[in-house]
Parts: sequence; structure tokens; C-alpha cells
Amino acid sequence: MEMPEVHAAASSAKSQFLIAAPSSGSGKTTLTLGLLRVLAWRGLTVQPFKCGPDYLDTHHHTQAAGRPSLNLDLFMASATHAQATYARYTTAADVAVVEGVMGLFDGADRMQGSAAAVAELLGISVVLVVNARAMAYSVAPLLFGFKNFYPGIRLVGAIFNFVDTASHYHFLREACEDIGVTALGYLPNNPAFAIPSRHLGLSIDTDIQYEAIVEALAETLPDTVDVEQLLAVTSALAPVAEPVLPVALKPGNRRIAVARDAAFTFTYHQNLQALSQFGELTYFSPLTDKQLPPGTDFLYLPGGYPELFAAELSANTSMRTSIAAYCAAGGVAYAECGGLMYLGRAIVTAQGESFPMAGVLPGTTSMENAKMTLGYRALTWSGLQVKGHEFHYSRLEDHGLVAAPLEVTNAKGVPVPVQVYRHGNVWASYMHLYWGEDSAFIAQLLDSSK
Repeated sequence: MEMPEVHAAASSAKSQFLIAAPSSGSGKTTLTLGLLRVLAWRGLTVQPFKCGPDYLDTHHHTQAAGRPSLNLDLFMASATHAQATYARYTTAADVAVVEGVMGLFDGADRMQGSAAAVAELLGISVVLVVNARAMAYSVAPLLFGFKNFYPGIRLVGAIFNFVDTASHYHFLREACEDIGVTALGYLPNNPAFAIPSRHLGLSIDTDIQYEAIVEALAETLPDTVDVEQLLAVTSALAPVAEPVLPVALKPGNRRIAVARDAAFTFTYHQNLQALSQFGELTYFSPLTDKQLPPGTDFLYLPGGYPELFAAELSANTSMRTSIAAYCAAGGVAYAECGGLMYLGRAIVTAQGESFPMAGVLPGTTSMENAKMTLGYRALTWSGLQVKGHEFHYSRLEDHGLVAAPLEVTNAKGVPVPVQVYRHGNVWASYMHLYWGEDSAFIAQLLDSSK
């Protein structure tokens, strides 16, 4: 499907910037969350975005800002789609904050799809977060390199993390002055700002603790970070447009049940919007609800952390029975990663304890001797290509599932083992696919399920 026509709209100056870092672990997510809450407290409409395929950061962004955070990924979607998404959601905002991914120039292939590529595409300034725990004036050549390495971006400011004293920050500020980068402040080395990690990203199952951390960040961040100066140096005109929403190939009136609770959180906002063109979305909880929403004729089980809630999911026998009956009767279902795990016979935890699941699919998934599988994926199905990523620690064991006739490669075009399995009208895979730009994948899945 072609991208919809994009109509130009009036541009106005507003603060728009990308928060990047030299490497992962520098604290860009912590800073982003604190800034989002500070700006929201000031009564500003702040629109968050996240570079890359990450689900966890966007979840936390949404909670901190009070607005849905959108993914901008230049591998999974086209540049035109990324621009249109950014334009659509920033039009009504006072401030747009884009959090980068990994290091500023780290992409799927050199800097392709990197945070730097996103900043260049959108024409927005870059603010670098630097881990200065064991660094003083030596930050000068680091800043010089990041500012001058690639002329397509504008690195306008730096914020330093893990800075213990004002005198330490003095050396860092002098380095910024000599390089021509605005020193915007620092975050102290404060244990109260530490956000617990889960697997590769931030934890999503500690909401109370997370909220307390964001509150602590927002209360103290303005003491050491010059928020007003940050807004001033990143204020600029940027391309603003009003895109027409994509139209599904076969819009319909299906009753679509989407799992959403603490165990199933890995969804793209854009995917759900595209999915809603096929019918009415109803959200339900496999953890607490007793059965599927009445009249369901398409079931979407996204990824998440079912292994963390294996006991609770297993104890909800009424829901497991409801889903099994729906699938056995020929109901159409699509399950990604965590959804695949839930539809299996059982989930085996890292401690070796087995919990029965829905039993729709043969085989079990196990977290024992966990090994991470991570990477971009491109799926080709009867001439249709859709992209996404694979990210999991569990493995599928002792199954008799049959792979659908699809081809899957990584970002460099090399075939990979991951499959899309079909079992009756149930489709399941470890891949997380992005169909927010082109809903033809959902249309083809529904057509193939007849």
C-alpha cells in the first residue's frame, strides 16, 4: 500500500530535540522521563517519541508525559512514514522530545536507521547525554568528535550524568565552551534515580516504584538542568504536515479482542490504529478477565512478559478455557512472542517450574538457560514484505508446529531461523511485526484464514 497523501500545514517555532548518548547506559532514558514529567508539570503539551523498535521506553514515556509515545524506526518503516508520524503528533504539541537508541550513530548497518539518521530526517537538534562519572575535561574531544563527525546533524547541547559536585561540572562546562556546545546542566549520582532493568530494557512491572522515581527526578532535575535554556537552544521551525491516516485494504466491522495488561504490553500505537480500521478494538486482560469479549472474531495476543506472570495466567483457568474454545472453533488469532508463549501448553520459568497455559499450540516455551535472541527481521509473504524485530529469551520446545510458507531474513538480508507458525486459523511467531504504515499484512492474514 502506498503512503497516504500528506498535506502541508503551517509551521511554528517550538522546542524539538533528540536526546542521544555516546553509548547505551549513559542515562538518556532516565533524563528523558524526568524531562517529560517536568514539561508536563509546567502545563506544556509534550509529545514523546522513541527511535527504534523499543516497547518499554514508549510505555514509560506515555506514563511520564500523559500522551502516547510513538516509535520512529527507519528499518521497520519508510522515511516518509516516520516524517508523517512525527508531523502528525507534533502539530498540536508545545514540545517534541525524541529519545534515541543505543549510541547516537549506531544503526542496523553503520548509521543506517540510527538516532542520528532520525535527527537528520526530521531536521531537529541533538542534545547529548554523557556519562561523566570518571571524566572531566577529557569530555572535550568526545564532544568535538560527536559534533563534527557527521555534518547532517546539529549537536547543540550536552547534559552530564553521574556528576557528584558542582566543581566536577565546572570542568565539564569549560569543555563545552571550548567546543562550542551549550552546557545544559547535569544529573547527580543519586540512587533514587535508578530505574530497575528487566532483560534488555527497563522494567515494566514495577509501576509504583517507577512512578516514585519519575516524581523524584522531576522534582530535582530543574535544580541542576537549565530547562529554560534547553527549550531555547532547541527551538526551531521544522517540517510540519497533516497526514491523512492510512486506509486498510479491506476495512471491516470485525470485533477485535486485544490482550492488554501487565503481562501483555508490547504494542505499537501505530499498529493499533491500523488494526482499528478492520473493526472495533476491545481490550481485555488474560490475567484478570474470565473470558474473551463477547462476539470476538479476531484475537490479537501481543508480546510482553508472560513468564513473570506465569502463575497468575495459569490460575485463570476460565480465560484459558475461553481462548482455547475460541481457537478450536476456528477463530482467527495472531500471537506475537509472549502471545505465542501463552497459547502453548506451558511456560517453564527460569527456576524450572512449569505452569499450564492455554494449550492451543503444541509445545512449551522455557526460560531455563535463557539466551537472548535479538535483531531486525524482514518477512516476505506472497509478494508482500513487512518488517519487525525479534527479541526474546525463551525458546520453543517439543512442538509439532508447521511453519507458514514465508521467508524471513535479518537486516542484511541473511535468512534466519524464526518462523511464522500456522495452526488452524491461529498464527504465531516470535517476531514483533510493524504494520502501522501498511495494514496489508493484517488483510492478508485475515484473507488467508478463511
